[in-house]
Amino acid sequence: MTREEVRARICGLGIVPAIRVTSAEDALFAAESVARGGIPIVEVTMTVPGALDVVAQLLRTRPEITVGAGTVLDAETAQRCVDVGVHFLTSPGLHMPVMEVAARHNTAVMPGALTPTEICAAWKAGADFVKVYPCSAVGGPSYIHSMCAPFPDVRLLAAGGVNQHTAADYILAGSAALGIGVELIPRAAIHGRNRDWIVELAHRFLSILKSARDRKSTRLNSSH
Repeated sequence: MTREEVRARICGLGIVPAIRVTSAEDALFAAESVARGGIPIVEVTMTVPGALDVVAQLLRTRPEITVGAGTVLDAETAQRCVDVGVHFLTSPGLHMPVMEVAARHNTAVMPGALTPTEICAAWKAGADFVKVYPCSAVGGPSYIHSMCAPFPDVRLLAAGGVNQHTAADYILAGSAALGIGVELIPRAAIHGRNRDWIVELAHRFLSILKSARDRKSTRLNSSH
């Protein structure tokens, strides 16, 4: 996938599931489950044992899934991820060496940021999305709303504590997309290999997102 195609898919679906589990087998199960639930995007964090092998296997066997690498903290890890063909890179903060690897290979990148200064720096550094993390700890949707005022052109991705009760509010506040972890991929569902649970949660989040976007569109149209 091209960088533009990755960006379009994330904008279109609006959800980036974050997989932070304790084994490669768990990560593959999680990825396949959310894809079956209608979200063919995953961020495999580099904290997963054998994370690069998981990424490589998904790219090889599940071409319909957009596969990203998360918690990428240095240029060496970023390069190894790009070498196996990852579609996008994410990190909890702004790491310029990671941004440089992404730029060199024209790979989509989502650095983390929190303050206005960090958001501005991340966007100017070439971010495709700026991951506002940990969002819920600093006011949640109201914080996203306050950041959208000075940065109307920045694609913000709210992450950290997003759940079924707040997902719609984040979209209405201006988030272009949402990063969702255990609220979409519960640890108990992973341990019990309960695929239907994850599929149901994926359907639920997609429904919430669609409803919120429809409300936002109606609101914008009525204001013109």
